[in-house]
Amino acid sequence: MAHAGVQTHEGAWADSAEAAPLSDLELVARTKDGDSEAFSELVLRHQQMIYNVAFRYMRESALAEDMAQEAFLKGFRLLQGFRGDCSFSTWMYRVTCSVCLTELNRRKRRGEVPIQAWHTEDAQVAPPEGLDLPDHLRRCIAKLSDRYATIVTLYYLKGVSYEEITQALGIPMGTLKTWMFRARKQLRRIVEKEMVAGERASS
Repeated sequence: MAHAGVQTHEGAWADSAEAAPLSDLELVARTKDGDSEAFSELVLRHQQMIYNVAFRYMRESALAEDMAQEAFLKGFRLLQGFRGDCSFSTWMYRVTCSVCLTELNRRKRRGEVPIQAWHTEDAQVAPPEGLDLPDHLRRCIAKLSDRYATIVTLYYLKGVSYEEITQALGIPMGTLKTWMFRARKQLRRIVEKEMVAGERASS
C-alpha cells in the first residue's frame, strides 16, 4: 500500500520522510494504488509536452487541447499495463501519437483532412485551369492505402518528422523510408492520371 505523501507549495508531490519530489514512476505506482491526486501531478508535469506533440499532428490549438485531454484519459485507462520499460513521458508520447493518428484517420475517412501545402511540380503535370487543387489532392490521398495515406499526411501536410512518425507507428526508419517511397510513387501516378483526365474532360 502506498505510504503517505505531502504536496509542496509548488504543487509537486514529495515523500513525507525526505520532502523530496517523487519520481514519475513513484507517482505511477501511487496512481495504480488508487491515488488520483498522484495522476493529477503527472498531468501537471507533462501537459505542455503532450499538448506540443498533439499540436504537431493537429495543427490547431483547440484540436490539440482536445487530443491532449483524450491522451491523458487514455493513459489513465491503460496505466495498469505500464510496466516501466520506458519513461512515463515516452509512454505518454506514444499514447498521444496513437490518439492523434486515430483522429486523423477518422477525419480522412470523412474527407476532413485539411490540405495545407502542396508543390504542383511533384505531380510533374501542370494542374488544369480552374482545378481546385486541395480538393483534388484530398481525393487522391484518399485512394492510397490507410498506411500510405497516414504517412503522407503526417510528413507532407502536418510537418511531422520521420523520427516522430517512426515512434508513433512503432516501425524502423528503414521501413518508413520504404513506405514513403512507395507512397510517393503511387500518389504521383494517381495525381497524374486524374489531372490528365480532368484536362481531357475540360477540353
